[in-house]
Amino acid sequence: MQRPSKIRTNGTLYDDFPWIHTTSGSATHHSAAFLSWHRYFIHTYENTLKIECGYHGALAYWDWSLDWANLTGSPVWSPETGFGGDGLVNGEEGVGEGRCVTDGPFAGHTNLFYGAKSRPHCLSRGFTDGHGHNGSISGDGVHPEQLEDILSQEDFESFFWALEKGPHDLIPNGVRGDFFSFTAPYDPVFYLHHTQLDRLWWLWQERSPRQRHFEYTGPKAMGSDQKASVYDLLPISDFVEPLRVMDIMNTESDFLCYRYTE
Repeated sequence: MQRPSKIRTNGTLYDDFPWIHTTSGSATHHSAAFLSWHRYFIHTYENTLKIECGYHGALAYWDWSLDWANLTGSPVWSPETGFGGDGLVNGEEGVGEGRCVTDGPFAGHTNLFYGAKSRPHCLSRGFTDGHGHNGSISGDGVHPEQLEDILSQEDFESFFWALEKGPHDLIPNGVRGDFFSFTAPYDPVFYLHHTQLDRLWWLWQERSPRQRHFEYTGPKAMGSDQKASVYDLLPISDFVEPLRVMDIMNTESDFLCYRYTE
């Protein structure tokens, strides 16, 4: 938040990532590139934290299957050790059917965009299970048995569709606010969410690594009739050079060099 943007004439380095996700990442949803593009995206974010900001750790993930019975009671929403909680029901209106978050380290910060348009606003959330702003999010879709069903998919296309339409959609639909748009990285829990999605892809790959480090099928982009290829490029809005999908299929490659806990 204290460093200038690398790709825009206004805003900060922090603003760059919601902008990248809107301008380059939106077309990867509902396509084979969904998991590969986001893997490269969160890797770029992690490297930026280390190179530009002196961060010495790794990206954390939120294993929602541990919290499925009470998602809104998860430690990730703690104002002291997490990222703040829900917007107040009668509080200041924010964006995405949310209210301004009033606690945690990001309360009071102004986000510049909502979608592709300039719209300065507070970090917003509006926890819902689909029945109004009731402070509750259903965790049925991230129950451990549900995740095992997803991990049991036999081919990549079936796996990524089940993961994207299931847990991926459940969290932003339940959190609302900033998370409810393509500028979702303005909510810091976005990164914990997508690192968990990447972890599940890794777990699926590790069940048959010789095959699944190369398996990549489905539409090339959202709404495209073209078939995806591991030679497709993954653009990050001129923030870094685009990579081929094949370069990030294996997390233990020289480029990525990481693995997850089981």
